[in-house]
Amino acid sequence: MRGVPGDLTTSTRPPTTIPLRHFLVALAFLAAGGALALTRVVGIEGAGAGLGRIAAAHLLLVGWVCLTVLGAMTQFVPVWSGVELHSDRLATLQLVAVAVGVSGFAGGLWIGRPADAALFAGLILLGFAAFVYNLARTLWRARPLDVTEGHFALALGFLALAAVLRGSLAADYRWGVLAPLGLSRTAVVDAHVTLAVLGVVLTTVFGALYQLGPMFTQTDALPVEDRLARVETAAYPAGVTLLAAGRLFAVAPLATAGGLLAAGGAAVAGGILLRRLRDATATATPMLSRYAVVAVATLAWSATAAATWTVDPLGPAVRFGHPAVGPVLLGALVGFVVVGSLYHVVPFIVWLDRYADRVGLERVPAIDDLYHARVAAVDLAATVLGAGLLLAAAVSPAVASLGAVGGSAEGLVRPLGGALVVAGALLFAGNMVATVVRHGGTAIFGGVGSAATTPSEATDADDR
Repeated sequence: MRGVPGDLTTSTRPPTTIPLRHFLVALAFLAAGGALALTRVVGIEGAGAGLGRIAAAHLLLVGWVCLTVLGAMTQFVPVWSGVELHSDRLATLQLVAVAVGVSGFAGGLWIGRPADAALFAGLILLGFAAFVYNLARTLWRARPLDVTEGHFALALGFLALAAVLRGSLAADYRWGVLAPLGLSRTAVVDAHVTLAVLGVVLTTVFGALYQLGPMFTQTDALPVEDRLARVETAAYPAGVTLLAAGRLFAVAPLATAGGLLAAGGAAVAGGILLRRLRDATATATPMLSRYAVVAVATLAWSATAAATWTVDPLGPAVRFGHPAVGPVLLGALVGFVVVGSLYHVVPFIVWLDRYADRVGLERVPAIDDLYHARVAAVDLAATVLGAGLLLAAAVSPAVASLGAVGGSAEGLVRPLGGALVVAGALLFAGNMVATVVRHGGTAIFGGVGSAATTPSEATDADDR
């Protein structure tokens, strides 16, 4: 497993405005998706009623998580790999296409017009196609690939497959294309979700953590961890592929085998991260505190998912593992790694634009001084407590019914947990936006330098 590269040059990199715009647009989707999800928790539905859940899921998964991933990979793949991004214009196109597509798709579902919403799915596919082509051309020049780059390449493959299934589902809304092919819509949705969440998102997360974990904990890899990383690199993608194929064609033994491989690979990645956090020598930051939640959530999710998929790997209830706790644990895994990473990446981009050229000439703040540390602590407490309440409500019907009046209402625990998670997410989003406005202002979009910085330079910046 390769550590932080030491032979990178930074003469030509994509403008840092590109990832920053991705991150800020993604934060808007986080706020919209969180608000929509909360309205569903308290019983408020749009005209689309049953489609509101899908609309909220797309705002959060595609709008927030995927746009964040697109922006981060567009910036850091060239940095980690030491090669130029193939095209800055395609990187801008992907943002516009996905943002407009997700907005229209989620809006159409919310007002109960899925056939019209399907038209916007084409824009989402266009944006993802631009991203896959751009990053594939970039990674092609980076061969041989290290463990992080290998994960990113696999994630691109999963994204292409998920996009094909997404397009099929969108076309089915208007033209009913799946039945003539002998495919169940539920099975196609199951396979699509598997490839999108477990394939694209988690493969990217695990690949990034192999770089970010050592970098920000300032720990060295143990020999056994290098071997375990190679096992995970082989087992996890193979498991996701088999799980998706088994779900698409309703072959339970195939899906079970894939699910066990995927859960085992995830456990390896979570265990390596947990060990690094235990032995960390770096100063505690919002990034590391959230990565601790990620490590625990990964191990808990993998254990419960393996147990569930051993019994039954098929059907909507078990898409994310255990039907009760799987979605919450997986949401914590993905959400906290995105939030934790952005607590460093966004301030660093702002710092690079506003203060980097002043070092040595005047006193400049550290990267972690740019955001409000107290707000970061409060949003962490809110989201952890909210996730804990959601887990408690999922595990125990008695807990879920607390506060119910005459047995006619579900209770207060689940809505309270959801409200705390949304409140924490909004505090985080506000903290990041305030960082950009306070230290960079609107001029940052025209003034950010065109050269990115290596991961090692980012770490050095924290010490200034």
